[in-house]
Amino acid sequence: MPSFDVVSELNWHEVSNAVDQANREITTRYDFKGVKAHYEIKDKASVVMEAEAEPQLRQMSDILNQKLVSRGIDLKSLEKEDVVKGNMRASQGVKMKEGLETDEAKRIVKMIKESKIKVQAQIQGDQLRVTGKKRDDLQQVMTLLRGADLAQPVQFTNFRD
Repeated sequence: MPSFDVVSELNWHEVSNAVDQANREITTRYDFKGVKAHYEIKDKASVVMEAEAEPQLRQMSDILNQKLVSRGIDLKSLEKEDVVKGNMRASQGVKMKEGLETDEAKRIVKMIKESKIKVQAQIQGDQLRVTGKKRDDLQQVMTLLRGADLAQPVQFTNFRD
């Protein structure tokens, strides 16, 4: 029986490249001359931005977003945390979301069932397995999910015929 998995994954190599590019850009920008500001990846789960003031953090956030988009990372997978101020420094974490959250997975299953396409969808941890009798039905589900407004970016893996 044909099947595929719906997952939400990040290419960490591209995230690392985007952070490196952003670090290089803030060292060459005129408005960051003499300012101690940098990006840092923490535990392969978040990126921490540090600067001297909150307005600089907003500029850094825009730079990081631009670099991530140019590297093919969807901004829906980012979750900004609160700004932490203290000791002449300001920092902000940007959490990178990976894996389908259960609420989002349930919403996708409901969407698939409402479409009346003859497939079965089941939640398996942080991914979703979609099975059906026909390959065309699975492709219809892929098209449906690509066009849907989801809270997280999704990819399709493990396509079996």
